[in-house]
Amino acid sequence: MPKFSEDVMGVVTERIEDRFQMPLADLRRAVQAAPQANPDATSVVHWYGLLTEAQGALESAEDALVEALGAQPGELDDPVMELAHQVNAAVAVRDGRAMVVDYLLDPLAPGKRGPGAWRGADPAARRAPALPTSAPVLPGRRAIPARGATR
Repeated sequence: MPKFSEDVMGVVTERIEDRFQMPLADLRRAVQAAPQANPDATSVVHWYGLLTEAQGALESAEDALVEALGAQPGELDDPVMELAHQVNAAVAVRDGRAMVVDYLLDPLAPGKRGPGAWRGADPAARRAPALPTSAPVLPGRRAIPARGATR
């Protein structure tokens, strides 16, 4: 049975290759040759590299933890617990980077549809509010005398 990490990297690689219609190695060479030609491809290749680094760090942390667990049966001491925390942190980093790559590959992801000021769009191109708005109507005020005041 393949390791889970191989599945994660395999799925991400497959999605990249499907999106750009070329093998990942060819995409990397194309981005290296002309990084400005396709900013989306450049971002995906950059984040895939970061994901690969995070996967390597995770595998190293897991190996260290397995070695420590094999050498010390019974109750876990602080150094072994620290290794377990390192594995958890490495998983979080790897998963976060995988989510970034997933976002970059999704053309319908939130923030990618329509113009927006943060994407450099003209302010006049922004959409109107979803609901019609108007100034709030304040209730009528009546004079309320202060305490102890006489009329």
